[in-house]
Amino acid sequence: MGTTPFITVRARRPLTETEFCAWVAQAVPGDRLEYHRGFLALDIFPMFARLPDQQRAELARLGSRAFWAAEQGLVHLVQERSGPDQFAYIAIARPKPKAAAVSLSALLLAEQEVA
Repeated sequence: MGTTPFITVRARRPLTETEFCAWVAQAVPGDRLEYHRGFLALDIFPMFARLPDQQRAELARLGSRAFWAAEQGLVHLVQERSGPDQFAYIAIARPKPKAAAVSLSALLLAEQEVA
């Protein structure tokens, strides 16, 4: 039995929350997306961040959305250490539920209405 290589897609520029959601919606099980490279907890913290406020806020939204997707069972989240204080944050697509009660877009819309 052969093995299937895992290829991680790396964005050329920082991903937005919307782009991450689009990837989750179309990804097939086993697809891997590197959604951030750095040290996420420090990169979103104002005192340590090297990013401008707007980019830092977008990164915080992206991190929250990735965690939400994991809680919904849509992705597995893993980290790969790439150096001192440097990590690749990777989302791995999980199988979609056979009979989804609601669509991903409906869940996102409901969440925005609550906020």
